[in-house]
Amino acid sequence: MENLIRGFKENKAFRISSCLVFLLLAVTLLAPVIAPYDPLEAIMRNANAAPSAEHLFGTDKLGRDVLSRILYGASYSLSSVVGLVALIFVVGTTLGVIAGYSGGIVDTVIMRIADMMISFPGVILAIAIAGILGGSLFNAMVALLCVTWTKYARLSRSMVLKIKKHDFVSAAIVSGGSSIHILWVHILPNILPLMIITAAADIGAMMMELAGLSFLGFGSQPPAPEWGLMLNEGRQQLQTAPWLMIFPGLAIFITVVIFNLWGDSLRDVLDPRQD
Repeated sequence: MENLIRGFKENKAFRISSCLVFLLLAVTLLAPVIAPYDPLEAIMRNANAAPSAEHLFGTDKLGRDVLSRILYGASYSLSSVVGLVALIFVVGTTLGVIAGYSGGIVDTVIMRIADMMISFPGVILAIAIAGILGGSLFNAMVALLCVTWTKYARLSRSMVLKIKKHDFVSAAIVSGGSSIHILWVHILPNILPLMIITAAADIGAMMMELAGLSFLGFGSQPPAPEWGLMLNEGRQQLQTAPWLMIFPGLAIFITVVIFNLWGDSLRDVLDPRQD
């Protein structure tokens, strides 16, 4: 926490990107207040209306206000992506720490499963899993969890194996410290900064992949105001109503750029090698 506070004061890039992230989160929370219309209300007489003073981003084929759907989609997309990254972080890091600290058959089993998952192209495997489970946001998150946890597991395992060789861990073992105490006090604090940096840098990539699954029909289903799904709904009208793809695409682009910049600046603040 001290590093974050110091970094916010001293690192201009981290300060600006953090403010942009807070702004996105504010939009997520305030969407019901600032959205001018109900994102699910269909008014057919306003179908495919071009951007105007009444509808700044135009309307879709059902007459729903695109701006309102994008604002509500921020809540829908960001919450699902942050939840997905947190889930991947917990599952992957936990399995990697268990594998690295336990060794033996436990390490072998976890790492062979990870190797098996890595042997398949990630996106293709995610599409296959989501297709088997059925199209829904939850199933898309499960599919991405299945193909992404391996990176966190391998990274955390390698760090645990390195830290286990340090003298302070050996001293804790000799002193009679339990495995839980050693993991919680001596190992986790040393691997969490890099793992958090990895998770923060993955938010943008996970948003792209989750939006991609929704675009292909394996993620969110109508009438949810999810950005990838909005792109899918607007692609057939690209020539007659281009705003149906332009504005959701810009929302995804801007959000991914902000989180990528934030992840890079967070690395500069938390990376132990900077000390």
